[in-house]
Parts: sequence; structure tokens; C-alpha cells
Amino acid sequence: QLRDVIHPTVIDGFRIVPATPSLAGANVELVNVDRREFRLRDMLEEMVAAYDYIIIDCPPSLGLLTVNSLVAAHEVLIPVQAEYYALEGLGQLLETLDLVRESINPNLKVLGAVITMFDNRNKLSKDVDAELRKFFPNKIFTTVIPRNVKLAEAPSFGKVIMHYDKFSRGAAAYDALADEVLELHKQEEASRQPIRNFVV
Repeated sequence: QLRDVIHPTVIDGFRIVPATPSLAGANVELVNVDRREFRLRDMLEEMVAAYDYIIIDCPPSLGLLTVNSLVAAHEVLIPVQAEYYALEGLGQLLETLDLVRESINPNLKVLGAVITMFDNRNKLSKDVDAELRKFFPNKIFTTVIPRNVKLAEAPSFGKVIMHYDKFSRGAAAYDALADEVLELHKQEEASRQPIRNFVV
């Protein structure tokens, strides 16, 4: 049962289901399982009412674990590194999401893409930012997540950035991104039920 592996955290109201090394074999183990694409969705259904948001952090690959996440999700938030192949990668991912919508989860919505690892001193970062906004208008969040030492250090101390250094540029960026996401949901509240799930 999913509830058996939910752990409390030092953040009030925030719970976590941590991954373990055994998850590495799940893509192989799921191959011969009935309704393999729906396993995560079925497990989450009993938990949805208990939480405002369920955030599923996916690996940068499209194995069965990621497909399970896309089937369970209502929305997708796509991190895109400010690097050379970002444009091509985002285009391919959006095509894949279209296929998932057509075949398995017609309600899946792309909330947007957020540019990460952005270095304002780097011409490539600026060029990637400009190209992404040109080719994917209205799909790129205003907020960009910068390259930031504090963001890199926080996980090694077992802390979220807001607890490690809430005054860092990285913390400010994630705070701004959260505000953007919440604002999008406020705008949609009048027309449909609040969103429960999305993938990061």
C-alpha cells in the first residue's frame, strides 16, 4: 500500500515517498504486469483527496516508470536545461506527450516548461532562452532557475533550498516559479476542479 511508504518531513503538511535502489529494476519488472501503465495511477487514486498537490519527480527518460507518471498526472511541468540541445529535446518531449494524450491519458495537460541551469554570464544560456521562447510561445515560464552554488549544495545537506538558504538566488527563483504555478491554477479555478497531480 502506498500509505505504508509515506514519510513525514520537517516541513508542515509536506510528505515524501522516497525512491530506493530497488526502483531501478521496476522498468523490467513491470513489462509483464497487467495494466502496467496504470499501476501508479491506481495506487494514487486512494490518496488524491488527502493532498492539494501530488508532485511526481521523473527521470529524464521515457521508460515505464515515466509512462506511469504521465498516466497518473493531470499536468506536466517540464524542466529544460539552458544547453545546446534544449530546443530539440523539448520538441521531442512535446510530441511524446501528444502520443500519451492520444493513446492513454486524454486529460494530460502541459502546464509549461521552466528553463534551468541558466547562467546570465553565458551567451549560450541567453540564446537558448530566446530560442525556446520564440518557438514555444506561451509554454515557457517567465521564471528561470539559475545556476546557483546553494542549489547544488542543499541536497548534500539533506535540505530543501528554502531551509538551506532561503535568501539565495536559487530559493528566490523557485519561490517565483511556485507563484507562477499557483497563479495559473487560480485563473482556472472558476472553470474546473482544482488540479491534484502534476509531474516535475
